[in-house]
Amino acid sequence: MSDELADIEAIRRLKARYFRTLDQKDWEGYRAVFTDDVFVDTTDDTGPGSEMAGGDAYLEWLIPILADAITVHHGHMGEVVMTGPDTAHGIWSMEDHIWFPPGTGLGRMWGTGWYEEEYRREADGWRIARLRLRRRRVELDGAQVFPSPASS
Repeated sequence: MSDELADIEAIRRLKARYFRTLDQKDWEGYRAVFTDDVFVDTTDDTGPGSEMAGGDAYLEWLIPILADAITVHHGHMGEVVMTGPDTAHGIWSMEDHIWFPPGTGLGRMWGTGWYEEEYRREADGWRIARLRLRRRRVELDGAQVFPSPASS
């Protein structure tokens, strides 16, 4: 296997770990998929102000939202392109289901969209250096909330 194909496979496995560790609430394993200086943008998902710099800051924001929820995330059809010897870009179609605990008033969420990501090879392997979650549609308990039904 060429070095490029080996790198692409390593990035695909990294993204698989991203989904698995998130759903298992393995926060240490999930944190390990990111560079220390990762930039995360979930504006399409959670609204303005949902941009975070740094892996620790991202998890401090995310854990209270998902720690008690049951989550199922799927990534599909990864398009990974090497952009340099130690950098790559990827786009992943995604679908997720989140069952929030009773009392939150959120119920069940279903969403679709894609991830746009940048990867960087570090001393111990590939990591996600930039992540943008782009939503196509989000429903809460079957009612469309994104994009706004009025704009659909």
